[in-house]
Amino acid sequence: MKVSKGAALLVLAAIGAAGRRSVPETPPVDRAALAVKVREELRHAWAGYERYAWGHDELKPLSKTARDWYGEPLLMTPVDALDTLLLVGLKDEANRAKGLILERLSFDRDVSVKNFEITIRLLGGLLSAHQATGDPRLLALADDLGTRLLPAFASPTGMPYMFVNLKTGKTSGARSNPAEIGTLLLEFGTLSKLTGKPVFYEKAKKALVALYERRSPIGLVGEEIDVETGKWLSPASHVGGGIDSYYEYLLKAARLFGDADCERMWAESLRALNAHLADEEPSGLWYGQVDMNTGQRTASEFGALHAFLPGVLVLGGDVAHARRLQDSCLAMWKLRGIEPELLDYQRMRIVDPGYPLRPEIVESAFYLHRFTKDSRYLEMGRTFFDAIRARCRTAEGFTVLKSVDSGEQGDLMPSYFLAETLKYFYLLFSEAPWDFEKTVFNTEAHPMRRTW
Repeated sequence: MKVSKGAALLVLAAIGAAGRRSVPETPPVDRAALAVKVREELRHAWAGYERYAWGHDELKPLSKTARDWYGEPLLMTPVDALDTLLLVGLKDEANRAKGLILERLSFDRDVSVKNFEITIRLLGGLLSAHQATGDPRLLALADDLGTRLLPAFASPTGMPYMFVNLKTGKTSGARSNPAEIGTLLLEFGTLSKLTGKPVFYEKAKKALVALYERRSPIGLVGEEIDVETGKWLSPASHVGGGIDSYYEYLLKAARLFGDADCERMWAESLRALNAHLADEEPSGLWYGQVDMNTGQRTASEFGALHAFLPGVLVLGGDVAHARRLQDSCLAMWKLRGIEPELLDYQRMRIVDPGYPLRPEIVESAFYLHRFTKDSRYLEMGRTFFDAIRARCRTAEGFTVLKSVDSGEQGDLMPSYFLAETLKYFYLLFSEAPWDFEKTVFNTEAHPMRRTW
């Protein structure tokens, strides 16, 4: 049957309209409502901690018990969460957290602690809380902790040992990595500025420079190094766990302290990353793994920890790479409706199916939205937030997933979920101004403010 041109156009228009009706439009992001929801989920998470883990390091929400890192508590969750509680306006909860810290936190303990973790969580948390409240007692705690950590730097190279005893100063763990060596200057530098004690800045800066100077001829660092001999123990180079925040701190130390050495080291490192790690695949732009000496690709893995990089790239002015890499991160998230710990991006196959409530992908969405004003990143944030609420929320807080495939929950609410993940959600959705010229977030999302 012959159909007139006008009739055909009507039919096509009807088909198009039906197609549009079958795919509902994504509703606009209600930022204010989402910020309120984040605030309430933080209240929910903190209430679970108060009810079942008060005075301890972290909550295990399924068993309704507590976990202490070193057998005796160092109040990881209260110190990590305090500046987030203050930020979102949960004043009563913040007052209780601060009261607990001032009443019970002592570093005069015969325990060997991981220098890196204690620095980013406790030293960073105390410094940020001091700057937010003006309470000198929090700075005194930070000063005491920083002093007890200084023996870690007493290696032949100046790069810190992995562990240090808070009471005796005994060190151990010569086998370390760039992240644990190079992720100290923001905290020790801020402590130095606030106390007027140059030793803190000098030790952390020396360690960072010592690591950078051992980069390969093509400008890359490896995965493991001996802090006594300065010899590389693993030539694997990537931007994932064990290396990630080394690059982050080169840029952020340059911004916070106006450190020209760090600015130069960041610029050189970024050139090396883009030249050798960036990997164009049909699935998008990724940053994979290569041999630090030859640049030969050795693995096509990218995961939740790697997802910090879009945020750092946009902070450093590389918006084009940041946008494309965040799109890849979103594709990784959408594979199972929540991101896996590790992915083979060439095959788009999950290598490690865990999801430990990581913040990095949210952090990058926050930075990208603040610098580009593109609402796509608000929509991404809503996608991430809804998935975490649907799959990780429990009656007493939030918990990790053992597998994004099965959805099986684990039994831990890491302190960084309150320090970082929920904080970056709130910062993304809230419309409060933020001074990026005078404030830098450490790798645990504790804001370090240039108040000196």
